[in-house]
Amino acid sequence: MLQELNGGYVKTETHQGITTIEFFHPKGNSLPYKLADVLAKEIHFAGTHDETKVIIVKSAGEKTFCAGASFDELSELNNEAEAIQFFSTFAHIINAIRKSTKFVIGRVHGKCVGGGVGLAAAFDYTIAMHGADIKLSELEMGIGPFVIGAAIERKIGIGAFSALSIDATMWRNSDWAKRKGMFAEIHEKVENMDESIFRLANRLSHSNPAAMAEMKKMLWNGTEHWDVLLQERAAISGKLALGLFTKKAIEKFREKV
Repeated sequence: MLQELNGGYVKTETHQGITTIEFFHPKGNSLPYKLADVLAKEIHFAGTHDETKVIIVKSAGEKTFCAGASFDELSELNNEAEAIQFFSTFAHIINAIRKSTKFVIGRVHGKCVGGGVGLAAAFDYTIAMHGADIKLSELEMGIGPFVIGAAIERKIGIGAFSALSIDATMWRNSDWAKRKGMFAEIHEKVENMDESIFRLANRLSHSNPAAMAEMKKMLWNGTEHWDVLLQERAAISGKLALGLFTKKAIEKFREKV
């Protein structure tokens, strides 16, 4: 199934128990609100679908895996309700992954910025390419990685998350991300990465669904309050996004790109 919107798309296919969800947007695979909302819903549906045994999430193209939220939309936020809704989309994606009884494998072929780092951290098992560097640029924009921070801190620990979020202009390379636990594997060639993803997905599609569902509960233990937590953090981001400092920072950033 292909759903086209905002100049991009979300495509979902299921074959032999493996559901692959691919997203694309011409601006660095960023996720405008409607595109992110569809992605969250597709992950949620696959996570509750009997035919699906394992989920793969990937993006199209060859360069950036995900540039995070849409700066165009961010700059146009006018009121608190809009702002909270905007930042809630990544909360919905993370919670869809968290609540899925199926393992979610992430295919990260390129750089991750902001919300893209949050996605990479939220996946149950992330397989990446060498060169899939990461950066949390939110503080540079006058906000902070509040919503996605929960997933990142859970995956790499408070120390590494602090370094990543405070030094908002610094790229960390894929080796750093693997050492900290964000990436389970990194590969030099796309063919090797895809082969590893297929091997793992195929193996999981033949594993005991009940055992995997119990493992998901175990691995995500302690996150039961995230429905509330991530919404509260979306409200923090929304309030900051409407401030004059952030408005000016975003315009300055857009002038550079």
